[in-house]
Amino acid sequence: MQTDAKFAVLWDMDGTLVDTGEPHYITWRDTLAEIGVPYTRQDFAATFGMNNFGVLEVVFGKKPDHELANSLIEKKEELFREMIFQGLEPLPGIMDWLNRFRQWGVKQAIASSAPCANIDAELDVTGIRPYFDIVISGADLPHKPNPDIFLKAATELGVPPERCVVVEDSVAGLGGALAAGMKCIAVTTTHPPEELTAANLIFNDLTQMDEKAFLRLTGWEL
Repeated sequence: MQTDAKFAVLWDMDGTLVDTGEPHYITWRDTLAEIGVPYTRQDFAATFGMNNFGVLEVVFGKKPDHELANSLIEKKEELFREMIFQGLEPLPGIMDWLNRFRQWGVKQAIASSAPCANIDAELDVTGIRPYFDIVISGADLPHKPNPDIFLKAATELGVPPERCVVVEDSVAGLGGALAAGMKCIAVTTTHPPEELTAANLIFNDLTQMDEKAFLRLTGWEL
């Protein structure tokens, strides 16, 4: 555990650092279609930000058979990783803020519901891995809006929750951040602003956020 960190920024991955919404939708749709289960864009909007087991629980209306769930998830994620290797870049404003936080000495973590293999693939494709002190997958944790993934990240960084800021795009992730007692900045990659009103700040993308707004929100003295 780090013990000298004063502040931390916890980043969601999909929809926040990178826009992977369409590949996720297409690969869920095609995988579930093979077993005759429809998956609509409304289903996608309702489940984006959850881990895979959470998605399937919503789609089936109950906890799915474990063997079936693992088979579907493995197939879906193989398709997803094939798609993202065709090209993936950080969203607008991300590189500026990753560099700014590093210059400020702020700890940074990935706190994503995605499986580790997906996170690793996305970090490798985009080249942004060096910016993060830790990378945490919530694939085996209670899915967002449960706060466990954010609290785990804070603990591993050695930063109290009240000194952490979460950057999220999903309603589930926003709920988890607030439940963890953290500030939350939302981007509207996958949800309209009216669905993210509980966030402390909302932007279309991080090019719209300036240093004064961020520091005013956090009260950090760097």
